[in-house]
Amino acid sequence: MEVLVKPLITEKMSAVTEKYPNRYGFIVNKRASKTQIRKAVEDMYGVDVASVNTMVYLGKRQMRYTRSGFMSGRKTSLKKAIVTLNEGQTIDFYSNI
Repeated sequence: MEVLVKPLITEKMSAVTEKYPNRYGFIVNKRASKTQIRKAVEDMYGVDVASVNTMVYLGKRQMRYTRSGFMSGRKTSLKKAIVTLNEGQTIDFYSNI
């Protein structure tokens, strides 16, 4: 099971990282536990994780008008993890570009 799907690089997450320099966001597998997320981040980035906070988002409801009438559905739901690192440690998401 792939635990980390992708890092969260949004304006809102950038603001959190500027305010708290040792917090980073990830989109993770919905079945992943906090201990699995901690281990995956430590293995991938070589840092020590202090804490992990998770949240599950329900997919947004979508409606559109087509020739056959209104179509309704949902976008996929996702799970986010906010990882707090120990003091003095950072993750550089742009180092592999």
